[in-house]
Amino acid sequence: MIQTAQRPAAGDINGFFGLVVDNISILAFIATVLVGVFGMPAEIVYTKMFPGTALGVLVGNVLYTRMAITLARREGRSDVTAMPLGLDAPTSIGMALLVLGPAFAGFRAQGLDADAAGIRTWQLGMAALVIMGALKFVLAFFGDAVRRNVPRAGLLGSIAGIALVLMGFLPLVEILRVPVVGFVGLGLVLALLLGTPRFAKLPSVPFAVLIGTVLYYALGSSGLIGDAFHAPPSPQWRFALPLPNLGFVDGFAFAMPYLPLLIPFGLLMVIGGINVTESAHAAGDRFKTRDILLVEAFSTLVAGVCGGVAQTTPYIGQPSYKAMGAGHRYTLATGLFVGLGGMLGVLAALVEFLPLAVLAPILVYVAIGICVQSFEATPRKYWAAVVIAFFPAIARMVAIKLGDPNYVPFERFGELYAPGAHGPSELFTIVVLGNGFILTSMVWAAAYVAVIDSKAWRASFALVIGAALTAFGLIHSIRPDAALYLPWQLAAADQAVVAQWCCGYLLLAAMLPMLLRASSR
Repeated sequence: MIQTAQRPAAGDINGFFGLVVDNISILAFIATVLVGVFGMPAEIVYTKMFPGTALGVLVGNVLYTRMAITLARREGRSDVTAMPLGLDAPTSIGMALLVLGPAFAGFRAQGLDADAAGIRTWQLGMAALVIMGALKFVLAFFGDAVRRNVPRAGLLGSIAGIALVLMGFLPLVEILRVPVVGFVGLGLVLALLLGTPRFAKLPSVPFAVLIGTVLYYALGSSGLIGDAFHAPPSPQWRFALPLPNLGFVDGFAFAMPYLPLLIPFGLLMVIGGINVTESAHAAGDRFKTRDILLVEAFSTLVAGVCGGVAQTTPYIGQPSYKAMGAGHRYTLATGLFVGLGGMLGVLAALVEFLPLAVLAPILVYVAIGICVQSFEATPRKYWAAVVIAFFPAIARMVAIKLGDPNYVPFERFGELYAPGAHGPSELFTIVVLGNGFILTSMVWAAAYVAVIDSKAWRASFALVIGAALTAFGLIHSIRPDAALYLPWQLAAADQAVVAQWCCGYLLLAAMLPMLLRASSR
């Protein structure tokens, strides 16, 4: 029998706090957007959306814990790190900003009061999760085939791009909005987790969160951090059981207009699940891709049926949790804490109490680990392909910030997005490059891995796939909301733009075999 207890307890403690902080950070973002920006009733968010969402995290982490124990016993090892599961950051951002928030505003515009509009929005969110969960369940059976045929540089490069900008840079901005607190919190996390080995026995994540929280409220109550300080609301008891219900059936009608967003969200999570499995393989833990994807799909379906509105996914930081010394207990503890916390109102209270500047440093640490691992696990000759995979993610990050109504009003965004006298605007190009960025990164990296290996026809095949995905908006969608479309149903001007992007891929696909053949003579 495997004696996993030989692993330092601090590793699982750090892993637990890191994974919990990840989930709380995303829940805090959802609540901030829905309650703070769109004005949805807080009770609906905290007592109907949160419990079911948290239940999906509980179910997925329990199953991943079991998978880690089984792998450890099968291979006779005591160093297996369970795959971490939580709420997906990019699609949670997308659900809040592009689906749930606008839907609530639309229901309000129809004359519904806030409570009625909130209930309809909740039902739409449930239906969205059921749709994405069903899609992920079907596609789970093809995960191993994709992993075998897509180069590791493409898999790890695309995920490192997400880590660099969405998990690293954006949280870093939030941290430095309160620099006197953020520098300390970030510095402590990085020093304790990246520093000398003697720190390995310290529960450094909870220590850093505690210090940062004390600083935030001590300095904030003294007026030393100005308007960046927000006093927490009075604590409220919000008990709610995530019971199965048929609200998602009523929500299907409301969700249909959002299918062009929901389908890519589901596809991205399947690709992400494949990527994180590859990342875990590179770190030494060879979980089966299909099993990872099936658990992801099942936990999303459970969440949707029980009231959740944000899909679960295996996290891309498994090697970082392994570096912390985490085993399998951290995922079990996280699942229980998040699941029970969602029912008992603990998560709602933490979301209201803990500032993002204190929670975000652990995201930055995980992002650093992912980027480092993407190079360490990839042969040096393919590093250029890994870097190429970063650029679409950078474009997506810029588009997210420019599309935030707090920075650029929607009317002004439309003006900037429209083509000018000299062709497409810079904003248009950035948005189109960033739409479908995970798939774009994989196509680009796969093509240039083949070029590096002098396999011209394989590179051309990857580029032809890129052209086909572009034609339907799966990548490079010309819509600001990244919606899919049938190209023959677009207006003539839009068809011309899509054709240019497709022709770029196809022309390069035709030229590469001739170029490589000529260079080999």
